[in-house]
Amino acid sequence: MNLKNAKALVTGGSLGIGYATAKALIDKGAKVAICGRNSENLNNAAKELGALAVKADVSVEKDVVDMVKTVVKELGDFNVLINNAAFGYFAHISEIELEKFNKMLAVNLTGAMLCAREASKHFIKQKYGNIVNISSTAGTKGYANGTPYVASKFALAGMTECWRAELRKSNIRVMLVNPSEVQTDFSYNSATWLKSFIKHGEEKQINPTKLVAEDIAHTIISMLELDDRGFITEATVWATNPS
Repeated sequence: MNLKNAKALVTGGSLGIGYATAKALIDKGAKVAICGRNSENLNNAAKELGALAVKADVSVEKDVVDMVKTVVKELGDFNVLINNAAFGYFAHISEIELEKFNKMLAVNLTGAMLCAREASKHFIKQKYGNIVNISSTAGTKGYANGTPYVASKFALAGMTECWRAELRKSNIRVMLVNPSEVQTDFSYNSATWLKSFIKHGEEKQINPTKLVAEDIAHTIISMLELDDRGFITEATVWATNPS
């Protein structure tokens, strides 16, 4: 698609991969809305980007329904959903806390479904749209202490295949991106990935051999820019030689 014609919603767009993707879309001439739960972070990010801020919790059905209506109204259209909102919870199987497990599934899995459900209604009516689900290499292979997060990402991959089968006849492209370790606030806040950063006061030193959010944004942009007659079903991004 020509991204100058894109009217996009990026969930979890106030930081990390979501922020980088929103910026890349805007730089290409797209109109972009971002959503998040923290009003201060969301509004600051929207101001920096020149994006529309929509406060919403993707795990709350009413928030999602209202959010999509707002995006369509304020952007004048809606044809790209970047399903990015997620967080990580990691624990040994013998120590998993049900409340934390369910809370993560509510955002990573149910939230993605709700956003796609509401977006698809609009996309089907206009017989055009793009859904990009941001998963993880954790959705392709399990690992120790990964049960909660891995479960959410394997499930997202399965849902992506279902939506693709249902929506292709309406000219809706459904795509999946599997980043490996990316140096963002998500990774910094997750005990599994703490070694990705070295903290000096309030600063985090980026490892130049590992992926950054802009790498994933570049991948998403490339997938969207492919002519509408074709689409890339899935892309997995690894660091070439991390150290």
